[in-house]
Amino acid sequence: MLQLNQATEDQLREWENTLAGQYKHYQQAGLNLDLTRGKPCTEQLDLSNALDGILAGNYRDVQGTDLRNYGGLDGIPAAKALFAEMVGASSDNILIGGNSSLTLMYTVIQFALYHGVNGAASAWIKEQQTIKFIAPVPGYDRHFSICEMLGIEMLPVNMNEQGPDMDEVEAMIKADPSIKGLWCVPRFSNPSGITYTDQVVERIAKLATIAGPNFRVFWDNAYAVHAIEDNAPVLANILEISHQYATEDSIYAFGSTSKITFAGAGVSFVATSTSNLSSLKKLLAYTSIGPDKINQQRHVLLLKDFAGIQQHMKHHAAILKPRFKAVLSRLQEQLADAGMGNWTEPKGGYFISFDTLPGLAKEIIRLAAEAGVKLTPAGATFPYGKDPDDKNIRLAPSVPSVNEIEQATEVFICCVKLASVRQKLNG
Repeated sequence: MLQLNQATEDQLREWENTLAGQYKHYQQAGLNLDLTRGKPCTEQLDLSNALDGILAGNYRDVQGTDLRNYGGLDGIPAAKALFAEMVGASSDNILIGGNSSLTLMYTVIQFALYHGVNGAASAWIKEQQTIKFIAPVPGYDRHFSICEMLGIEMLPVNMNEQGPDMDEVEAMIKADPSIKGLWCVPRFSNPSGITYTDQVVERIAKLATIAGPNFRVFWDNAYAVHAIEDNAPVLANILEISHQYATEDSIYAFGSTSKITFAGAGVSFVATSTSNLSSLKKLLAYTSIGPDKINQQRHVLLLKDFAGIQQHMKHHAAILKPRFKAVLSRLQEQLADAGMGNWTEPKGGYFISFDTLPGLAKEIIRLAAEAGVKLTPAGATFPYGKDPDDKNIRLAPSVPSVNEIEQATEVFICCVKLASVRQKLNG
């Protein structure tokens, strides 16, 4: 394969001509492919169709509680036990919510901002005029949206192969008392697919010893059981580690079944300390008389226990693995050692993170769109939509068929090559 930095100008012009012809062919093909969002595909959703009708008219749990009525603000006992095991918590330290963990995250942050993490005096907005969160990048755009909505300033910190750059995180927290939160997607991070190492998890668990009692880690473990490879890395249990350092109040660990059962009709949960849960339930009581306990029971009957969740997720992996392979194998075949970018090879989760040469993400996304392939907007994986190097592109191969993914990846690779060659010629 011709390497970009080794090509002569004549070779680059010949290459550009060939690539332009390929690109024109794709433009004329009438493609309409979408790699923008990490949603379960229809085959994955079908795995949970037994949820429909699973109660068979029985609306009481094993305790005899009528699940159709009010109450149970923190969830039914069976659901608490099921999902507590999934996140490595005690069932006494988990609250089961509605279908969206994002809603739970927003609610917890809003409560901390205006009502305090431990009484009104601890309200962030009373303590500091400007509240800041550390945001590992590239990261999850919806986390960033929550901060923007609530007026919280975001401070980007680079991700490396171990997780967030913890030297930088610790230095920032020591220097700035207005930093009150840290976003984390610790296993199969969105979009890089990185799993935080044990050392990084331990350092995050200890942050409150530096930041003070009102600092909180928002541990969005969205892909806790979403491995697609048998040798996928295991994530250390931050709840157990924080207990060792007496920092358990600093951790909110979130999760959901959004990519386990039905994405729009699942169950969310948050595991945290006894003190945090007590405060959270007092405030939630002003907003709800109880969650959807019927849906919680449906999930208990479908998934049964943690072993049942693991078995269920093996079926998901069998559907997702060939989709990821369709992207990664083509990137390796056509771009390895070409000097036109690099990418992650995740062992789970929903995304592949691709870094172009600096300054080319927007152009590649534009070219792909004009050839019928939609990609996540450039900058989406950075706070305020601003990628300072204009290089990160998030690829989400879960929804299209394998054949469609193969087509979309070929178009994407052509766009990467064409933009890279043109940049080199114009440089």
